Amino acid sequence: MGAGQGTRLRILCEAQRVRAAARAPLRLSALEVEQTPGRRLYLFAVDGKQVPAFATVSRVRRRAGVLEGYQRPEVLSHVAAIQAYMESATALVPNAVVFAFDSRVHFEPLPEDTGGARHGHLIIPRAAGPDAPDAPGFIVDGQQRLAAVRDAAVKSFPLACTGFITDDVGQQAEQFILVNSTKPLPKGLIHELLPSTHGALPAALERKRLPAQLVARLNLDEGSSLKGLLITQTCPAAKGKTGKGHTAVIKDTSMMQALEDSLSDGVLFDMERAGEGVDAMVARVSLWWAAVASTWPDAWARQPKESRLSHGAGVRAMSQLMDAACQFLAQEGNASPTQRDFEGELSLVADACAWTSGEWAFPSGARRWKDVQNTPKEVAQLATHLAALYRARRAAKPNRRARKAGAA
Repeated sequence: MGAGQGTRLRILCEAQRVRAAARAPLRLSALEVEQTPGRRLYLFAVDGKQVPAFATVSRVRRRAGVLEGYQRPEVLSHVAAIQAYMESATALVPNAVVFAFDSRVHFEPLPEDTGGARHGHLIIPRAAGPDAPDAPGFIVDGQQRLAAVRDAAVKSFPLACTGFITDDVGQQAEQFILVNSTKPLPKGLIHELLPSTHGALPAALERKRLPAQLVARLNLDEGSSLKGLLITQTCPAAKGKTGKGHTAVIKDTSMMQALEDSLSDGVLFDMERAGEGVDAMVARVSLWWAAVASTWPDAWARQPKESRLSHGAGVRAMSQLMDAACQFLAQEGNASPTQRDFEGELSLVADACAWTSGEWAFPSGARRWKDVQNTPKEVAQLATHLAALYRARRAAKPNRRARKAGAA
């Protein structure tokens, strides 16, 4: 064999070795910590440049109405600032990146290591390519840091990491919420993720899980009168002027607050206490808003600046009116009102509402329709005004049971 042929053979063998190494699973020194029975955490370090080979971002989106992922977009200005720091001579990034791995990743403990924390190796299969859908890892926290490492003009940058193994996307979302709930994470993103969780959450988030589930169902269910109308992370606000088309115009936070109010001491509270489930609650709220839409068709599904019916103040006031209407109907023996029943109740106040023009005749004085703001004081003023007017006109209306008895 000549010298040239031998050199070519060595180069070929080296290339094959490099390709094989690139396909081989990563074998990282790690520490396994069992925090609670069956819940294990893995501590390890990895070159940030290698992360795209095994982990990707679980970007929040909807596919066929089903929520997928949980990450927000990269914040470019934040990434650029981190990148510049990482390229400095004294860079130190102590915050750990958090990964969720699926069950293809496993831990191999060292022999006879039986302490409270076990040393060993985390075996991580490589994906077909950077950010490939077959990646076994998802980035739970540290997206901006990893984007900065990716773009930084450095050969490598080791990062401290923690990881956990689960095939449950809901558990991944729970950890994402818990990690980010103390940061300025968009409330809408947390609200949209809550329905996919099923583990224990802090009390403040736990209270929002049911209203968040109701919002998701109302915005996504076929046949819902609010389908596509609620502004969420995956259903963004409509742009420009709106007519009667069904485009997202109502902030999810406004509807969340309205539902929380009802779950606290309104009709939804009564339904939950009676053991009625989410389906029944969604149906009741949907019927109410269908009646609202038919009562004020010209004010429905329009931007808040065009119609106060889509405004936070209008949404919460009308939700409180739903509670009052359901209470009156229940007293008459109608525990399952129809859309037509609700339309009859709304007709009592229809002429007094100034959603798109005119003035509100508040006891304290007239207010232009667009001057009503989404503040606690003004929401309470509008809700109290409509409720008082409704109750006064309702009291003057003959009781349906009495009418039926008279007819008999």
